[in-house]
Amino acid sequence: MTNYIKIVEERISGLSKGVDETVDSWFLMSSPAPVVAVVLVYLAFVLKIGPEYMKNRKPMDLKRIMVFYNAFQVLYSIWMCRTSIQESNVMSSIFSKKCEINRTREQNLTLYSGAWFYFFSKIIDLLDTTFFVLRKKDNQVSFLHVYHHTITVLFSWGYLKYAPGEQGVIIGILNSGVHIIMYFYYMVAAMGPQYQKYLWWKKYMTSIQLIQFVLILGYMLTVGAKGCNMPKTLTFFFVGNTIIFLYLFGNFYRKTYKKAKSVDGGSRTTGSNLAQSALRAAGGMGCMPQTMNTGKHLLQNGQAGKAYLDLNNNSVKPMKLE
Repeated sequence: MTNYIKIVEERISGLSKGVDETVDSWFLMSSPAPVVAVVLVYLAFVLKIGPEYMKNRKPMDLKRIMVFYNAFQVLYSIWMCRTSIQESNVMSSIFSKKCEINRTREQNLTLYSGAWFYFFSKIIDLLDTTFFVLRKKDNQVSFLHVYHHTITVLFSWGYLKYAPGEQGVIIGILNSGVHIIMYFYYMVAAMGPQYQKYLWWKKYMTSIQLIQFVLILGYMLTVGAKGCNMPKTLTFFFVGNTIIFLYLFGNFYRKTYKKAKSVDGGSRTTGSNLAQSALRAAGGMGCMPQTMNTGKHLLQNGQAGKAYLDLNNNSVKPMKLE
């Protein structure tokens, strides 16, 4: 029994030691325990505790918090993109014939520092699901959503801890660029129904994400084919996980927008089309009303009105025709 305990302790001690002692001393990087605890608390809240707590309560009004949160995410993503491009020599390494990576100690620490900020951004991203739960948008807490957030937290931690390489820089740049667009959309959607007309491009966000995964997959395969001196295990994991993401996001895109087109094809009224378009535009925020009537809507004074989506009160309301 004592021998088994000793073996377990040695394995745990081995997991606690990363590629660099400096990285091991950073917040949440000492061992797997802190980040695993964060993920477990996240899963427990969004899958069980949160929904149970909100079951008999009204959805929380988080409009101002959502606007601030998404604005912060946009600025944070811009900063990460800019820093990664300026401070890394990854672009020159990509286009070099030998694909050789030679870094000084200072350059290593710059790479590690950028990877930590990227990892921490994935911790912050967990608030996306938390807000869905508090606003009772349970239909948005899908397997794709939860899997995506969970795996990116764990992988970005493991990447920094055990196998940091230039592959992660490229992925960080692409992912941060997509997040600039995505969180800008979420910010506008949270600002209110008067901004609906600017949200016609929601479906293209999923297309952009799919393009991102194709570019990542192509880059990883190129790295493997050229024999770059980067961690091969990391390359293989990137390829496998990117294929999974391509399948999941592609399946989501196909189901969501083919269904949306069939709904549009059966519509007969302008008010219905406007409301349905708003529903699709608000889909990424989980701002989906529970019911929606077709045809003209009536104002309190009996006048005809057109439908608009009230993002904050979870309903479709009439707006006076001009």
